[in-house]
Amino acid sequence: MDTLSYRTKSLRKEDVERNWYVVDVEGEKVGRISSKIAHVLRGKHKPSYTPHVDNGDYVIVINAEKVRFTGKKWQQKVYTSYSGYPGGQKQTVASELLAKMPERILEKAVKGMLPKNRLGRQMYQKLFVYKGSNHPHDAQKPQPFKF
Repeated sequence: MDTLSYRTKSLRKEDVERNWYVVDVEGEKVGRISSKIAHVLRGKHKPSYTPHVDNGDYVIVINAEKVRFTGKKWQQKVYTSYSGYPGGQKQTVASELLAKMPERILEKAVKGMLPKNRLGRQMYQKLFVYKGSNHPHDAQKPQPFKF
């Protein structure tokens, strides 16, 4: 018997097959839905998952302005950004961010759940978040993803 037939097949980046999925987040909790989206972006939902290869799928998120937080997070959750200059720290409350840029809430949540390296940045580029139910990716024939 050949011992190579029992080995686990390690995926190469040339062999990756990617799909496009649409996720409607209307009425979903931010933390729970973003962890599921990060799971798909990493490719952990596939049996061919390989940790050192980006074999995740493309995810299109629609209705980003209709997500919800539990408790008092709309008033108490603070997003901090820093320009790099003295006095350049800015803090934004979640309700203000929802009014200005609702897409950023989900983008920041998902980005925090991906690896903090080159591979994580590559995975993050496959995420597309839109407010409203329209998106410009109809040519890719995305399928709805059921969690």
